[in-house]
Amino acid sequence: MGPEREGAGGRKVKMWGGRFGEEPDKGFMAFSASIGYDMRLYPYDIECTRAWCKALTRAGVLTATEEKVVTEALDAVRSEFDSGSFAVELSDEDIHTAVERRLVEIAGPAAGKVRTGRSRNDQVATDMRMFTLEQCVLLKEGVKALQTSLIDQAESAVDVAVPGHTHLQQAQPVLLAHELLAFVHMLQRDLSLLAAAGEAADCLPLGSGALAGSTVAVDRLELADMLGFSSVSANSMDAVSDRDFVCDLSYAMSMVMVHLSRLAEQVVLWASAEWGLAELHDSWATGSSLMPQKKNPDGAELVRGKTGRVIGSLVGMLTVMKGLPLAYNRDLQEDKEGLFDSVDTVLGCLSVMEGTIGTITFNRERAAELVSGGFMAATDLADYLASKGMGFPQAHSVVGEVVAYCLEQGKGLEALTLPELAGFSTLFEEDALTWLTPAASIARRSCTGGTAPDAVKRQMADARAMVSKS
Repeated sequence: MGPEREGAGGRKVKMWGGRFGEEPDKGFMAFSASIGYDMRLYPYDIECTRAWCKALTRAGVLTATEEKVVTEALDAVRSEFDSGSFAVELSDEDIHTAVERRLVEIAGPAAGKVRTGRSRNDQVATDMRMFTLEQCVLLKEGVKALQTSLIDQAESAVDVAVPGHTHLQQAQPVLLAHELLAFVHMLQRDLSLLAAAGEAADCLPLGSGALAGSTVAVDRLELADMLGFSSVSANSMDAVSDRDFVCDLSYAMSMVMVHLSRLAEQVVLWASAEWGLAELHDSWATGSSLMPQKKNPDGAELVRGKTGRVIGSLVGMLTVMKGLPLAYNRDLQEDKEGLFDSVDTVLGCLSVMEGTIGTITFNRERAAELVSGGFMAATDLADYLASKGMGFPQAHSVVGEVVAYCLEQGKGLEALTLPELAGFSTLFEEDALTWLTPAASIARRSCTGGTAPDAVKRQMADARAMVSKS
């Protein structure tokens, strides 16, 4: 059960056991306890309690002397947690119970007053919001660090042309820098989601009591200011049962992982012998226990694999929330393990991908080989005919015939002669041959967001500014 305190006549009573005549089943208590994982909330729980003490003093519940005694005890408890010397007891159900139990042991009766007007319901909701706000900051820093690595690599590859793909089939030539910057913009959307999750968490529930509000006339706006919140909850029943912010952060992290997984897949492909486009640094790859020649992209593969657990935590939390009646229900204890695991997983994956991208090297010779083959200038040839007045549907058909001819002859578009092209349309003139190189194809796409060198350089500069302002 909960921690013991002195009752009437020195009798020991439990935190919540006064109306119970029998001790709860030990197996049930072990099943329901959360202290095994919510100890992670101790910094927030202690700061929450410190602020509540100040509010109780201002409301006349605690004397200034009592507040001083409790505050010093809180400092001692914090030191025990920080040093790893805090001793958890079997009676500690959760972090709130553990902190209060130790406070009473150190500070005596004054610490027992701290629970006045407060419930574990509004306390844990506050702790979780404080945790979420802090983690949003850390996650955003991790995302921005990876974005910077991608931009740095793009800057060094702004003159490297590679095949662009749709359906994993060669489509059109693009700059490698353009591909790298695509992930920067994916991650930028993730920053917006993380910011929104932080905004959703930035509302103080403390003072809501168990569900109906506190009987103590505390200044909730002052409490919010002490704990770093910009607003207070407007409805006490919603405040203690709201975990939408957990879902918001879980969704934001799921999207981060979706984008990291896409980047990881790209790295796996680039580093394969078949592509041969990239070489992983030894410090971010592993080998085979059997095959001496192997260099495996295990970091990228693990990131790709861990995406499922983060998405799974989101689905789990949504399922917890979907059928809960007002107000607080014990189901909400399930908000922690998935969120904690997701935060740790995403931060780890961001670090791995930052290291992988920051040290990867690209093979310029292989890039030139890859981009010179195939029929990636086919669309440019159709555009050429359209520029001469032919309707694009007809031009598309004509170039399709040209491609079929090349397949029969075993040659690429760049190997065609003017007489061969003219055999398909009299609109083809000598300048058509200049439309068939990868460089020419890339240079023509100079619109904003396109892959032409000047457009990519502008995009790169904008991306750096975008990340620095985020």
